[in-house]
Amino acid sequence: MLSLECLNKKCFGKIIIIKSKFFAAAETGGMKVSGFTFVKNAVKYGYPVVESINSILPVVDEMIVCLGDSEDTTNELIASIGSHKIKIIHSIWDNSLKNGGKVLAVETDKAMDATAADADWLFYIQADEVVHEQYHATILNAMEKYAADKRVEGLLFNYHHFYGSYKYIGDGRSWYSKEIRVIRNDKHIRSYLDAQGFRWKDGRKLNVKLINAYMYHYGWVRNPLTMFQKWTDFGRLWAGEQSEQAVEKKEGRYDYSNIDSVTAFEGTHPAVMKGLVGKEDWNFTVDSKKKNFKNFKHKVLYFLWKNFGWRPFEYSNYKRI
Repeated sequence: MLSLECLNKKCFGKIIIIKSKFFAAAETGGMKVSGFTFVKNAVKYGYPVVESINSILPVVDEMIVCLGDSEDTTNELIASIGSHKIKIIHSIWDNSLKNGGKVLAVETDKAMDATAADADWLFYIQADEVVHEQYHATILNAMEKYAADKRVEGLLFNYHHFYGSYKYIGDGRSWYSKEIRVIRNDKHIRSYLDAQGFRWKDGRKLNVKLINAYMYHYGWVRNPLTMFQKWTDFGRLWAGEQSEQAVEKKEGRYDYSNIDSVTAFEGTHPAVMKGLVGKEDWNFTVDSKKKNFKNFKHKVLYFLWKNFGWRPFEYSNYKRI
């Protein structure tokens, strides 16, 4: 029962906010949402996978985690989350599919195929991506809004790509600004290329709606020693033996200075990231005012984006409607 003090306008407003964030799923007429992800060697490569999974647990009814054949304690790490929503499947990665990162799409599809048959929406998140709790209500409301509109085949998220430190975002044209992370539960939709996004089996792009929510991508924020290990190993994953010469030219610490443009992050990190952000134990120094664009075209494109919000010629793996 509410106290008399809570019956004033201010407290009532707080109740409404809490209600929208944590009980929106119960008001969607039985809408069911399945989350899914895959991971391998999360401990070895410093993936924030626990934070990633925890960040979407409040908005999904189940969470499928496809565990690869790890060389570390990733399996135990996932088990430690202890949520009844988590359903684990096991997989052995096919090394013959490493070139181009195709194996990542295959593992994504394995996780997607294990989601509940009666789910309305599927929420995909990668092991280095995290959703800020401030967007939970926005995501749920969008899924409810478009549930009956079959033209909408997915929901498009904006992106923050953190680089070098939790204090900076990579903002050059090499970063994708948007990608699909919620799709309809139709197994004719498949992970595309290296698992960045999705398409139909016949290659058609999905028709999507952009929502006012950001995905926080932490794939390029690690201790330089851990980042170097990931960079060398994943170089082989994408380019096979062709990456060996590139690896030989590097030292044992990743060189974060080779970036065209970063900007200071002025927002807040998701609550689940508080521990990792506080443990940043390396120095990343950069002058965000200095830019290192590879050509004049990239300089012009950056100017148009920053001053007019326009990103001409940007590749998009989707069709906005």
